[in-house]
Amino acid sequence: MSSTSKMNTEDQEIDLSQISKKIGGFFENISTKIFKSILFIWRHIIIIGILFIVGIALGIYLDSVKMYDNQIIVTPNYDSTDYLYSKIDLIKAKINEGDTIFLKEVIGIKNPKKILKIEIEPIPDVYRFIQGNAANFEFIKLLAEDGDIKKIVDDNLTSKNYPFHVISYTTKEKTSDVKTLTPLLAFLNNSDYYKKVQNETLNNIQLKMSQNDSIMKQIDSFLNSLRNSAGSSDKLVYYKENTTQLNDALKNKEELLNQQGIMRLQLINYDKIIKDTSTTINIVSTKSVNGKMKFLLPILFILMFMLGNAFVAYFKRQTTKLNN
Repeated sequence: MSSTSKMNTEDQEIDLSQISKKIGGFFENISTKIFKSILFIWRHIIIIGILFIVGIALGIYLDSVKMYDNQIIVTPNYDSTDYLYSKIDLIKAKINEGDTIFLKEVIGIKNPKKILKIEIEPIPDVYRFIQGNAANFEFIKLLAEDGDIKKIVDDNLTSKNYPFHVISYTTKEKTSDVKTLTPLLAFLNNSDYYKKVQNETLNNIQLKMSQNDSIMKQIDSFLNSLRNSAGSSDKLVYYKENTTQLNDALKNKEELLNQQGIMRLQLINYDKIIKDTSTTINIVSTKSVNGKMKFLLPILFILMFMLGNAFVAYFKRQTTKLNN
């Protein structure tokens, strides 16, 4: 029994000794690599310094060539969301193809070569999506029962039904409304079908407003007649007989006034198929590596130099092994 215990103790001591040696070897390897790296930098300090300066100089030059982000927040009216997205996809394809003739002649963009890209995405607004719309609320509620609400809110099927969408495009130089924004919006609003839908919708709104005005005049006439009757009748009898009619008339007039207010806003918002609600142009782009080249290029050049030297050293070692 004591012999077995003694052997276990010796095995544990051997294991601890091996672990200690491995740990010591690990740290020794790290210190050796650090020393070799410092030695490598010292030996090639001039080349590394030149690469560093060249990287900064080239980075400053590239950063001076600025790109600009531009945004248009739009509302697609008359169920034209899919139409809007298809038009943006078409423009994106033409930019990628370098079809400057289409961009200039068909759309009317002044300097098509200066446009680098264009994108569109919805602005998530689930509260506005369900506000005053029971069907949309039930739709979101039903989908939420079967999955993550965030995924549903960002889902393509749901997000395309949001009222606001942002069109983003990037240019190589500063642009203006005349050069890009105005012709772009004109192109998006150039649809014979949706123009017919727009005309009919606006006519219906104006007809409804005219009818509401006529009804409100009748209500006002009725209220005036009640007021005149109140002066010549016993007040107690008057209130008992006419309170219900008076309340109904006032309620109806309030509803009509609310409708008129909503429809006046609709006339403003429906004046375009694709309504631009906000525009921002010529924001200096800081996306990706824009404006960061003076920091990235020196590091990149030095890393490439070090990797190149490491590859050459490895190649020489392998060649020596093969020759031996």
